[in-house]
Amino acid sequence: MATEVKAELLESRLSMEDFMKMQSLFLLSGSSVLPMSMQRAEFVERCCSVIGRGSQEEYGHLFDSVDVSREGWVDWERLATFLLLCLSNKEEHAKAAAVPHWRPARTLPTPHRDTIHSITHLPTSGRYLSVSKEGTLAVWDEKNLTLLRNHRLSNDSVKPKDLWVTGMVVLPNVHKIACSFTSKEICFYDLLSKQEFSLQYKLHGLHYTPISLHYWHHPQRPEQAVLSFGDVGGQVSGVCFRSALISLFERPSAAVEQDSAVSISWAELQQGCHRCCYTVTHTAHTGHWVRTVRFLGSLEAFVSCSSSAQTSMVLAWREGETRPLRVATFHTENGIIDLDYHPGLNFIATAGENNQVCLWNPYLISKPVGVLRGHVTSVVAVRFMLGKKQLISFSKDKVLRVWDMATQLCVQRIAGIFPKTQECRTLLFFHEERSRLFLSFNSALLLLEAKKESGRRVMSHESAVTCVLYNSLFRQVVSSDASSAVTCWLMDTGQKVKQFHRCHGDAEISTMALDTTQTRLFTAGTDGVVKVWDFNGHCHHSLNAGRGLAVEIAQILVLKRTVLVLGWE
Repeated sequence: MATEVKAELLESRLSMEDFMKMQSLFLLSGSSVLPMSMQRAEFVERCCSVIGRGSQEEYGHLFDSVDVSREGWVDWERLATFLLLCLSNKEEHAKAAAVPHWRPARTLPTPHRDTIHSITHLPTSGRYLSVSKEGTLAVWDEKNLTLLRNHRLSNDSVKPKDLWVTGMVVLPNVHKIACSFTSKEICFYDLLSKQEFSLQYKLHGLHYTPISLHYWHHPQRPEQAVLSFGDVGGQVSGVCFRSALISLFERPSAAVEQDSAVSISWAELQQGCHRCCYTVTHTAHTGHWVRTVRFLGSLEAFVSCSSSAQTSMVLAWREGETRPLRVATFHTENGIIDLDYHPGLNFIATAGENNQVCLWNPYLISKPVGVLRGHVTSVVAVRFMLGKKQLISFSKDKVLRVWDMATQLCVQRIAGIFPKTQECRTLLFFHEERSRLFLSFNSALLLLEAKKESGRRVMSHESAVTCVLYNSLFRQVVSSDASSAVTCWLMDTGQKVKQFHRCHGDAEISTMALDTTQTRLFTAGTDGVVKVWDFNGHCHHSLNAGRGLAVEIAQILVLKRTVLVLGWE
């Protein structure tokens, strides 16, 4: 009986002494800094001669794995980052890094007439909530996603026709929701009252209109909580609760009816009139809208973003009740639209106007520790899948990508299934427990739900397989199917690592080919089009081989300066 032998990768066989030798290769003679970078041939030759362990082919493969963007060089910073990600939690990553296998997209019927501003989950009651600009609050059943009811939010400060909701957040430890309005107010609605969603507190007199909300409570001490919000004036504020389980705010006097809403001014909160809470504020984004705000409990810091190049992202560290926030600013070329945080990896992911997703270390503000390239238009939303250590990003041209954080590569690309609305606001909400991804497009709501995979079994194609190639550069098998999907599999383990859907729309992929560098994939569809892709799922070229006709392409020959396409009409 044959015994399967799995050769360990070179980076798994190298010792600490070998890594120190490798680091020394990047040192200039007599220097303690690491300014050098090396091209592929030099890297392979010097590693083989100095380290000794491993072959030229293995060091070439290591170089190619680090230089995924094909810039032709590596330095110690890039190499060390790759090695750290590659060597940490290998068994956990192998289990978690499977590509999500989504069920067909569903459009949920909604009562919303205007733009949806928030989607969230009520963990205590098993419900989903969505709220739209005109104040319609929809309640959905978690199990079968049926619309249970809808409710019109009330705010006696404005007429119903002038009501404009800008955001919503759930306060799960105190069974409330908070909604922000253009009337420069934040209203708190009780979920346990006899009259559902009754107004309990109203925070008024804010300096600017709040447009982004976030709520955090301590997992072991739920009486400690923080409500953070950002506004159109560039101000980030936090209300830090000391005894949230008893009361968020103090009731003014016994003369006020118990069931009536308590009105609190922002000025009295800042003056410390309420002993159960205190406030913190910074104005680092002055003049720019605060697009997203989060309080990171593990870091004791507020993180926020704006479209300003100078203050694209701001981290404000909380160092006590009486001390001001310690502010650090992060700069990008064109500003940031959205962000999310992974506490386990300690990564902040940002969605950029420059078509890039950046990964930041909160303690390193000079530059991102990773840049995920592949989108061709502005990235409008990012969300982490915490358990799988993957990141979802969505761009303005309605392309969804899934990125693996260990390799920082795109493992899935989905396009062509989203509404074709020209201008729309898109929100992402990922429900970790049920692996559900909600996407809003103005007033429309779309659901992608991941299928549960049994054990460690890897699902194959949903339709007939049409072509299979082997990429020796990445040691991967590339397969295509009749539903126009391309899938990449690890040769050693059989694990699915990448999948790109609807590469030719509804047309079947008939054949594929690789170029001589094996960094470009050519796919041919029954629509008569040949497309050229990189292995991040980005289409670089479309060749109209069928001249607009649906033809059957049987073979692609990639020559030195020519692409030869064979087939019949």
